[in-house]
Amino acid sequence: MRRLRKTFFTGLAAVLPVAVTLYLIYWLSTTSEAVLGAALKLILPDAWYRPGLGLIVGFLVVLMVGMLVNAYAVRWFIKQGEELLARVPLVKTIYGAAKDFTRFLPANAPRRDLQRVVMWKLNGGYVVGFVTSEHLPDALKTVTPNESDLVAVYFPLSYQIGGHTIFIPHHELLETTMHVEEALRLVLTGGMTFTPPGDESARR
Repeated sequence: MRRLRKTFFTGLAAVLPVAVTLYLIYWLSTTSEAVLGAALKLILPDAWYRPGLGLIVGFLVVLMVGMLVNAYAVRWFIKQGEELLARVPLVKTIYGAAKDFTRFLPANAPRRDLQRVVMWKLNGGYVVGFVTSEHLPDALKTVTPNESDLVAVYFPLSYQIGGHTIFIPHHELLETTMHVEEALRLVLTGGMTFTPPGDESARR
């Protein structure tokens, strides 16, 4: 019974990530088709509409938004909208969590991504962080005139969305060759997904 339970959870761990990913893709596709498809049916003649047209339009809308975000006027309106949402108690919590999650999505501007993986010594141990900016904001430079090499390092918390951004002298950081995606999995799961090379027993 014990071996059966272990085998079941091993299979569940292998199937669940794939199933969740496929379901998310399916949900986004069907939702886009249902919402935009219904709108297109009101605008286009019946003979012009084809199944899947709502999904295509949804993709094009997201693509256009991504292009417009780089415009100054659009960025200003987005900022005003974010400030408005930040005043609503429950909404600001949900929006803040969603925005924190989207920071892990790749963007057109490489400086908006997590740039590289580093380690920092803390209380006798080491924590894994991600460099997000090589430059200190001007507002902070006035209070740290003797620290010219501070960089912003983001330290995510395990098993939750959120973390801490700490400005640390560059010489205190240890550079690694670890990929950002691999390091994120390691940190966000508390190291439980790490399997030493050649250790087949951990996969059984």
